[in-house]
Amino acid sequence: MSFNNSAALLDALVLAVVSGEDIYGYRITQQIRQAVDVSESTLYPVLRRLQKDNCLNIYDQEYSGRNRRYYKITDRGKLQLALYREQWNDYRNSIENILFAGNKSDQGGESDGISK
Repeated sequence: MSFNNSAALLDALVLAVVSGEDIYGYRITQQIRQAVDVSESTLYPVLRRLQKDNCLNIYDQEYSGRNRRYYKITDRGKLQLALYREQWNDYRNSIENILFAGNKSDQGGESDGISK
């Protein structure tokens, strides 16, 4: 089963990955792929949008004779990440209350018409 990868979720994941250290695009993609199925072509527009919104700064640095573009979280990006984390906690708690609380009427022995 796959859950929707919304723009806000991708923004939050990128900011979380970049918050740990300055990091280049390919490594960001690899880390995010550990959690969600996403392509590089999907993430680079996210990186550009976060830069445009002043959540990320970029700089180039030479590595093995080539330039790598590194991303660094800004103070605004840290504030946005904190907001995303708070919203994620609320969202997760709401979902878990439904998924794991169970239906109270099922505990009374009533049948819901589903074979178990």
